[in-house]
Amino acid sequence: MDIQHLNYFVAVATEGNFTKAAQKLYVSQPSISKMVKNLEDELGVILFDRTGKHAKLTDAGEKILVQAQNIIKSFQNLRSELDDLMQLKTGIIHIGLPPMVGSRFFPKVIQAFHQQYPNITVQLVEDGAKKIERDVGNGTLDLGAVVLPINEDQFHTFSFVNEKLMVVTHPSHPLSKRKQLQLVDLEAEPFILFAKNFALHDRIIMECVRKGFHPNIIYESSQWDFISEMVAANNGVALLPETICKQIGHDRVSRIPLIDPVIPWHLGIIWRKDRYLSFAAREWIRFTQMFMMREKSQ
Repeated sequence: MDIQHLNYFVAVATEGNFTKAAQKLYVSQPSISKMVKNLEDELGVILFDRTGKHAKLTDAGEKILVQAQNIIKSFQNLRSELDDLMQLKTGIIHIGLPPMVGSRFFPKVIQAFHQQYPNITVQLVEDGAKKIERDVGNGTLDLGAVVLPINEDQFHTFSFVNEKLMVVTHPSHPLSKRKQLQLVDLEAEPFILFAKNFALHDRIIMECVRKGFHPNIIYESSQWDFISEMVAANNGVALLPETICKQIGHDRVSRIPLIDPVIPWHLGIIWRKDRYLSFAAREWIRFTQMFMMREKSQ
């Protein structure tokens, strides 16, 4: 039994005649008769009394008609909902964004996407890049912004930022007048670092260890603006991406390029290679790529 069997059965019941039902559905009368007979054989009941000119429903046919109409209606509703999804009229996208990434790079693109697709809901989850990568991996999130590189066997990616970290100090700090700094120059300094669930937390510590010291971490935070405020209060030094540094007042902190080593801040959107991605999510990826390309070219 399939939906076509039920459509033919309902048409005969509605028209009360096999020939009229066939004309209505633009099929041959033998075809519709065969379909209805197949349905009767499968259900093990007679659906129509065929003794007269009209096809009259039997008791079993009356009961099945109600259910058949409900099934056809449900199928039509399902097709409508799928059509809406395929035409990007509706949908829900779950996206993970680290706080400093989301606030800097995504408000405009999310606003533009919502204007074009007002019935698609974008549910944002703020978390560290490491947690976001795990949640995209386990299917909790559809997409996420993370620090690259990641496991390319598991994820598709597109890059949208490739910058470097800079040293941020108080303007009165002895190192603030230097034109560039090496990481070893910070060995004796108190560090204000991103929280442990941020990819930069581990990356900075790893680079310090490679240079022969473990950083003296006095405070950790998930908010770049709080980190910069701590530096502006002369509580320590921090390593922040170039884009974030540009948002901090020149008179409040000093920003010095870090040259040895250069620590990249390479960001990308990731999604699972082996997981179905909704029409809405695929359109968000396409839309975001195009939007960010236009932003960079301006």
